[in-house]
Amino acid sequence: MEASAHEARVIHVVVRTFAGLCAAALLVYPADWMVWRLRVAAGGGMGSVRVSQFTVAELKGNKEMYYPEGVWRRRAAGRCFRRAEGARAGGCDATPR
Repeated sequence: MEASAHEARVIHVVVRTFAGLCAAALLVYPADWMVWRLRVAAGGGMGSVRVSQFTVAELKGNKEMYYPEGVWRRRAAGRCFRRAEGARAGGCDATPR
C-alpha cells in the first residue's frame, strides 16, 4: 500500500510541476511580446541582418556549384542578450571569407 501512495505522490508532483511550467510559459510569452512592441513603438526593438542569396546548380558526380546572387539587409527583431563584439558563434552568424 505504501508503494502505491508514494507513486501517487510522485505523479502528483510531476503533474503540478508540468502545469506550473505551462502556466509560466503562458505568462512570460505575452509579457515578452508586449515589451518588444513597446520597444518598436519607441523606435527601437528592430535591427537588421545581412542576407546572402545563392543559386545552386547540380553538377555531375553528386557535386554542386554555388552562384552568389547578392547580399541584402533585412529588418529583424533585436535580441535581449547581445553577444560581445568580436565573438563568433558560428552557424548563421559566421561571415564567409
